[in-house]
Amino acid sequence: MASESHCCHSHAAEQPGIPALGRKLKIVGALFIAVLLLSFTAPLQPLNDSLIEYLQIVWWAVLLGLLFGGVIDYFVPDGFIIRFLGQRRKLTLIYAVVAGFLMSACSHGILAIAIQLYKKGASVPAVITFLLASPWANLPMTILMFGFFGWKAAYIVIGAMTIALVTGLVFTLLDRLGWIEGSSDTAEAADVSWTRVKNFDAGQSVKGITAGAVSLANMVLWWILIGILAAAIIGAYVPEHWFMQYVGPDVTGMLVTLLFATILEVCSEGTSPIAFEIFAKTGALGNPFIFLMAGVATDYTEIGLLWSNIGKRTALWLPAVTVPQILLVATLFNYL
Repeated sequence: MASESHCCHSHAAEQPGIPALGRKLKIVGALFIAVLLLSFTAPLQPLNDSLIEYLQIVWWAVLLGLLFGGVIDYFVPDGFIIRFLGQRRKLTLIYAVVAGFLMSACSHGILAIAIQLYKKGASVPAVITFLLASPWANLPMTILMFGFFGWKAAYIVIGAMTIALVTGLVFTLLDRLGWIEGSSDTAEAADVSWTRVKNFDAGQSVKGITAGAVSLANMVLWWILIGILAAAIIGAYVPEHWFMQYVGPDVTGMLVTLLFATILEVCSEGTSPIAFEIFAKTGALGNPFIFLMAGVATDYTEIGLLWSNIGKRTALWLPAVTVPQILLVATLFNYL
């Protein structure tokens, strides 16, 4: 895995031509297609409905994330990213939250962009802050949250931003102590020019963006397919009333919510209706907050990507730092 991670950190735009699809993506992609085709048979119709529903939710976000990642890889100079997201300053975390708020992709679309920012030289605390702020504090989700929860959505958005910032501060301390991995060692700190923007060439730009997007797909897409498949199986065969029965606003209910958030997180827009149903059934805001926020912080797809592209210490510290905060904030929210 180490050799693959090192390979993935090479600058996609400097590679000759568009890279081939990776072995893991081919294997997982073939398995996913096989399951999808089998699901069209009558006995597996519930799985088919669930898979199609998830694909309809996430396909555009994943493509948008890969496209943005390709654009960043080809056009944005490494030095520019380092200047704003690569410095070990508290202000860098503010930049990361603002950048996350302005992004429109859901959590798995954001993964591709976050990994690309890391490759470009963004510090690990900034990447983690960006990753946590984006799915639940971004502008489209803010609008959607207010549609579902009314003015109480402000608690969810502010809670997400606060946890993102606090986690970024903790990761800054861990970085200073040397307890997490450092920034990518392949970023070109001296590259601060916008040559490809100034000397724009449509043909070369399309080729360069495609190369960057394919390189990112080899890193993240196979993880995303695994996540969609697992979530579709849960969605197809676990009755909805079971969720409502066991996720009440008590300690047991919050822990059960945390467990299912870890399994079901695939896309912000896809899980937000379920969170609202939990809110409607329990009348408590804390459990929906856990479902929304913990899905991002404990999602095995996200942890796996951090493990393989940044390092195992960063991946393990993410849930260790965020889960206690999420449970604390959720407990407070349940008393609102």
